[in-house]
Amino acid sequence: MPQPLHHRAVVADAHNDLLMAVAARPPRRWGSFFRERWLPQLREGGIDLQVLPVFIDDQYRPEGALRQTLRMIECAHVLAEANADQVALCRDGDDIDAALADGRIALVLALESAPGIDASVELLATMARLGVRIASVAHWGRTPLADGSREDATGSRLTAPGVAALREMERLRMLFDISHLGAAGVAHVLELATRPLLATHSCARALRDHHRNLTDEQIRGVAGTGGVVCVNFVPDFLTDTQEKVGVELIVDHIEHIVSVAGIDHVGLGSDFVQEIMADLTPPCCETLDDEDPLFTFPGLAGPAGLPLVTDALLDRGLPETDILKILGGNLRRLLSRSMG
Repeated sequence: MPQPLHHRAVVADAHNDLLMAVAARPPRRWGSFFRERWLPQLREGGIDLQVLPVFIDDQYRPEGALRQTLRMIECAHVLAEANADQVALCRDGDDIDAALADGRIALVLALESAPGIDASVELLATMARLGVRIASVAHWGRTPLADGSREDATGSRLTAPGVAALREMERLRMLFDISHLGAAGVAHVLELATRPLLATHSCARALRDHHRNLTDEQIRGVAGTGGVVCVNFVPDFLTDTQEKVGVELIVDHIEHIVSVAGIDHVGLGSDFVQEIMADLTPPCCETLDDEDPLFTFPGLAGPAGLPLVTDALLDRGLPETDILKILGGNLRRLLSRSMG
């Protein structure tokens, strides 16, 4: 039976790498593959607003990163045009409002670590013209713009091009995403930022001491800019034990971030990677287990399971008004006011 509150809410997900799986198909299949494989899952999960990150696999870096970035952006445009009755690629708040009013899913393009940009910060304007509205500047390791969280031992802040990228993104009204950024880099961004920041898929370090997660100070910093921290669903970032593995862990992190930042500064950033990784694994290679605990919870391997999060929030006794903000109200507000 559908969850009434969930399907009444605007449900927004700040991070689903589905574009990688779609772009891996031949271009003639982009539109139909999305409609067959991903649209039913998004609909079943009640998704109204989906951020589509452009993530570039190592095999394309560095030489092919820009070409693959452009290819994935083209894929997003093609799948949106081929499914215009169901989805819309949105550049600003008016586009989001129009899509939701029509019952379509609002799609927003993001760059994850932006390897296609390298140090050529002027290309951010090109990306903005193509519809990109969110960008981060690092992933696990080092980029010409900043260090990712796995390089925290270096104590590195933004590079000079990284500072220029932040300033250019603010000029372009692109949201700066701090997920994956190293601790010194986050501190540097918080010193410099003049517009709201976004963490598209990060958890609370107070509950799970992992370099990918945000400290309470960092969470308060994002909230202080008017931004939103969207909770990652990957079990490895939620807990370091398998004794308690389930949707309640996601709610633990949500409640902690609410206690630190306030109810207006938390959202969802699922990071569903199980199906994408299986989709991109050749038959000749080792495949992932259906329920690998590193990547997913039983019942929550993809968008269709999102009503379970609403059930868990209700079980905790959170007010409906707060749940509506967590499920998507906060992220929708931020994107509508701050992008484009």
